[in-house]
Formats: sequence, C-alpha cells, structure tokens
Amino acid sequence: MIRSDWENQFVEYFRVRAQPLRRLAYALCGDWHTAEDLVQLTFVRLYRRWPRLRDESVDAYARKIVVNAFLTHRRDRRRESLMAEPPERAAGGADPAETLAIRRALADLAPRQRAAVVLRYLEDLPVTEVAALLGITEGTVKSQTARAIQSMRTALHGAALTRE
Repeated sequence: MIRSDWENQFVEYFRVRAQPLRRLAYALCGDWHTAEDLVQLTFVRLYRRWPRLRDESVDAYARKIVVNAFLTHRRDRRRESLMAEPPERAAGGADPAETLAIRRALADLAPRQRAAVVLRYLEDLPVTEVAALLGITEGTVKSQTARAIQSMRTALHGAALTRE
C-alpha cells in the first residue's frame, strides 16, 4: 500500500510531536492513561483535517485540540479518580513530597485555570497564544493565571505547615 505525501507528513509529525503533546495532556489532566486518550483523540482529529492544515498553524491547532479535549473531558466527568499512589516516581534530586504537593495544588484548580497555568508556564506560551487557544481575552488569561498561582501558593503554604 502506497502512502500519499500528506500521509507521510502526518506520520512524521506524529513521530516528532506525540511525546510533547502527551506531556502537555498529562500536565493538564494528571493521569497518563487519560493523557494518552486525549492525544489519541487529538491525532484522530488532526488526521481528518491534515490535508487542509497550514504548516505554520499545526502545532497551535494540535495544542488547541488537546486543551479542548481536556476541558470537555472535565465537564463530562464530574468526579476525579483517586489512586493509592502516584503512577510514577519523581526524578532524583526532587523532593517527592514537594512534587506531590505541587501536583495536588495544580489538580485542585478549576479546569480553565489549570489549562491557563499549564499552557502559560509549563508550555511557555505567550499570553496572546494562550488566549487564542482557550478562546478568552488576554486580560482573562492574566487574571486566571494570577488567581491560579495565588491558589497554588496558598495550598502549598498550607501543605508546608502540615509537614512541619
């Protein structure tokens, strides 16, 4: 079976961008299985539109699909799934308790706030791009991230007090 040129381009894009999109999805949802599902959905949607996409907008479009899939997933699923232990171990040098506290603080944020923080600080996207991805104004991105960071600081400060 001979692949067309656009299919070869899609396969190459998948090879290069699947892992970074998986990390983005995990940062949003905090669960590797759900992250895999979000990325799979993203690539299915990308495949359907691939011949019509412009090269310069593919990454932004892929991130937008991941974020929207995450927000839809959170809306559709009202309960969090609880696990006895985190699925992976922290890398050497990082304090596991601190890492876990940060993940919990991030998980406690509202879905849009979490998406804004992840896109802004973990993906290092500019405010304008985050606003475009989330479909909100730049001012809303700034206020949501500021509130989210303050909430995380409060939660982390409370976690530090309980450890002492």
